[in-house]
Amino acid sequence: MTRGVLVTGGSRGIGAAIARAFRDLGDGVVALSSADVDLTDPDAIARVVDSAADTLGGIDVLVNNAGLVELGSLADKTYPEWQSLWRRTFAVNVFGAADMSYCVARHMVERGARGRIVNVGSRGAFRGEPDMPAYGASKAALHSMGQSLAVALAPHGIAVASVAPGFVATDRVADLVTDDVRAQSPFGRVATPEEVAAAVVYLASPEAEWASGAVLDLNGASYLRT
Repeated sequence: MTRGVLVTGGSRGIGAAIARAFRDLGDGVVALSSADVDLTDPDAIARVVDSAADTLGGIDVLVNNAGLVELGSLADKTYPEWQSLWRRTFAVNVFGAADMSYCVARHMVERGARGRIVNVGSRGAFRGEPDMPAYGASKAALHSMGQSLAVALAPHGIAVASVAPGFVATDRVADLVTDDVRAQSPFGRVATPEEVAAAVVYLASPEAEWASGAVLDLNGASYLRT
């Protein structure tokens, strides 16, 4: 089955691995980067979704992978810096994903497509991120948004789920992956982008409809939540 797949943040790292995994299945993929769309601009999102739908002949799968990660603890920031950091982070990680989900879901509903939306969240939504609290909070909001949409969109045959990775071996966080970070997992390593991509592909599959509303931990037992 060939599907139309739209991946945000798809030019590198986890997003590029996700795009490759879907292409390997024979799916048509539009992989967006920040050069393609400004996720803080709702009008730009609407335009790029329409364009992707035309290119793909319809969008069956949306992967909200794009995310802003900035270090910035309370003690290190001035009040104006703190406000700016939180607003930048939520503008991309939450509001951008929400707008993207809205525009794609409306296309799916109009087509009568039994679509899939998969959000790439984070372990930080559960364990806390003292050095990047805005990021952790934004991913918690993304997980919650996914669960709300899972309930709202189920009557239309659209399933929504999220993955919550820990550290992943990408260029973006290479300087943060220390021996101490690797030791957080009993496997003694961090995830590969391909491992995250495999989980996303599963959650986007027809067989995974009953996983709608789930948040799948992908952290190598580095953080166990109850």
